[in-house]
Amino acid sequence: MEALTVIFIGPQGSGKGTQIDKVRSIISQLDNERKLLEIQTGRLFRAMTARADTFAKSKVTNTLSQGILQPDFLTFVLWGQEMLNELDPSSHLLIDGFPRTVSQAQVLDGAFTFFERSLIQVINLDTPEEIVRERMLGRARADDTPESIENRLRWYREDTLPVLEYYRQKDNVLVHDIDGSSSIESVHEQILTALKLK
Repeated sequence: MEALTVIFIGPQGSGKGTQIDKVRSIISQLDNERKLLEIQTGRLFRAMTARADTFAKSKVTNTLSQGILQPDFLTFVLWGQEMLNELDPSSHLLIDGFPRTVSQAQVLDGAFTFFERSLIQVINLDTPEEIVRERMLGRARADDTPESIENRLRWYREDTLPVLEYYRQKDNVLVHDIDGSSSIESVHEQILTALKLK
């Protein structure tokens, strides 16, 4: 089994976290000898704010609750450190939460080159806004206020959708469009088929 590099893209509430967990479990079963690194920037940011004992942590805590996109340098520091500590060319790599802008994707390209990862696969969880609104309001997370949800949907439309188009134009990237409005199991099956894991 070749080392996989998979980026999960979709609006918040599209089920990226759930699906990345399920894919991680399958890969671990199929290839348990190989290291698997999973980077979810949302979880990294929430862990960072668990103790707001510095200026940076306090500021991130406040901006997360408003649905504001974090500055690039913070995102680069978090995922960059994870890669430096854990990644090598033979590891499986699952990514959720970045890149959220084309400029982030371009920096990530450099990391992929550095870590000798030649084939990148993107799982695009294509999910209508009305569905993700309902899901986010239903999960009762403190940062899922109506205002923050609308902010996140807006920057997803404006900043992240262009990332998909950026990847569609690259020769070493496969973009798999998945119907994110389906059931969890249906989405999971679509992803396994796209990644040839079944």
